[in-house]
Amino acid sequence: MHPYGVLSLAPPVIAVVLAIATRRILLSVLVGLFAGALLTTGGDPLRALVDLGEAHLWPTFIEPSKLRLFAFTMAMGATVGLIHAAGGMQGLVALMTPLARGPRSSQLTGWLLGLMVFFDDYANTLLLGGALRPVFDRLRMSREKLAYLVDSTAAPVAGLAVVSTWVAVELSYIQEGLENLPSGVPEGANPFSLFVACLPYRFYVIQALLFVPLVALLGRDFGPMLQAERDARNRKLDGEPATSVVGVASDPPTTNGAGSPEPIATHWSNAVIPLGLTLVVVTGLLVATGVANLGDRYDAAAPVLEKLRDIFGAAESGLALMYGGLAGLGSAILLVRLRNLLPPAETTDALVRGVLTVLPAIAILWLAGSMSRMTGNRDIDGAPSTTPYEYSSVRLYTGEYLSQKLLGDDGAAPSATLKALLPTGVFVLSAVVAFCTGTSFGTMGLVVPMVVPIAYAAASSGGTGDVLGAPLFLASLGGVLAGAIFGDHCSPISDTTILSSIASGCDHMAHVRTQLPYAMAVAVVVVLLGTLPLALGVSVWLLLGLQTATLAAVIWFLGEKP
Repeated sequence: MHPYGVLSLAPPVIAVVLAIATRRILLSVLVGLFAGALLTTGGDPLRALVDLGEAHLWPTFIEPSKLRLFAFTMAMGATVGLIHAAGGMQGLVALMTPLARGPRSSQLTGWLLGLMVFFDDYANTLLLGGALRPVFDRLRMSREKLAYLVDSTAAPVAGLAVVSTWVAVELSYIQEGLENLPSGVPEGANPFSLFVACLPYRFYVIQALLFVPLVALLGRDFGPMLQAERDARNRKLDGEPATSVVGVASDPPTTNGAGSPEPIATHWSNAVIPLGLTLVVVTGLLVATGVANLGDRYDAAAPVLEKLRDIFGAAESGLALMYGGLAGLGSAILLVRLRNLLPPAETTDALVRGVLTVLPAIAILWLAGSMSRMTGNRDIDGAPSTTPYEYSSVRLYTGEYLSQKLLGDDGAAPSATLKALLPTGVFVLSAVVAFCTGTSFGTMGLVVPMVVPIAYAAASSGGTGDVLGAPLFLASLGGVLAGAIFGDHCSPISDTTILSSIASGCDHMAHVRTQLPYAMAVAVVVVLLGTLPLALGVSVWLLLGLQTATLAAVIWFLGEKP
């Protein structure tokens, strides 16, 4: 029996509701964390305070992967702040002007650039947001639209790419699910082949990516995004900065130290070299660490795609990001000094201001990680549970509760109704878990191992064909991986949502409010014209075409020109 039942939902629900109501994300998540600590300590407020620090906040802060992400975020903030103050961003704007002549072309350019940075969602978000922010400002396009564009080409691109830092995580979860089958791993079953086979069934991810160019090409918006775009078109360019997730200015410094409202444009290479070097170093270190970790398993004679898959899957992404960010920062400082772009005092000031812009994001990433830890199923030191609810004195097992309520855990053969609703059910379940916990990785790790045996039983009942290749099985697996990203898109405590806001210089809750209707529109369409009819035997390729056409119609009939 679950130790907390429905109360295990209380901390993330409290955090989300307060964040939406107050727009103060830090305070909201802290209140949610304290509520969770009260649950795990039996209502003792003093013990709850101690546990909040010792079992949740501190272990999350010192987690090596988190520290590397913090370092990368600070390095990127400092780099963007410096190249902005040195005029490099303005030079980059001038370089991109022929491509980004108006709202439509600038959105399409940003979308294509987002597809190019496919190897990691964090790198995609921070690099793209910093590069496109001045372009969107010049064209009087809203920061909310930029944040939406950045968010929609981060996790979806990395999640679909077969050579990204996501691959190893997703493959390991699929392997765990196969090992959970009552009869063991089927002969010839391969996690990577299943990953590739289920790509067309990840309806939300595909359509979320396509929704961005559809909005750009049709030139229409709806809901809060429409109002944000109209406000941006009509505003006076008075240099007022956007606000960040905690209500402080989230722009890099807007003066060059000489009293002018904007830095003087310098050569575009002052921006491209640091950002490009970051990309090169990150990619190089991903390859180097991947090959090193593979060791004797590295097959130099294997096909290129297979080699890249194995290398990126075994890579140390946190290490690569951290040192890539530091390399970019070092090159930016060196360029400023060698080209005499700023005096030392202004260089230091720009670096400090750049770091200050991302501190709110780091604080929220820390608290959001603590929430994920609290609602999870691992010990303080990260050890997984070996018996049911082994760590219930410090963990809420929120995902287990949600999974059991929808799917059950008795291993029984699914009913006909469950078979028909299984792809939709796991999509919704994954979305709810990701929304409440703010982590798509954690959601996949929880739901995929449980869904694989159920989907296998559902696909094998009443037939003797290729179960692992059955549309019902692939749609259920794809539904988990897509639903996790959908919930992540909607959640105000998601790390990628937070990073998209800060990288775009957009108020965080404004980003959540404007993106939510777009994400919901895509989700409703892919359920009505995807997961539901697929269970009835409709072709996946026909459904993909119908979904895209329907979304174009939604934009056309619901949207208006800003």
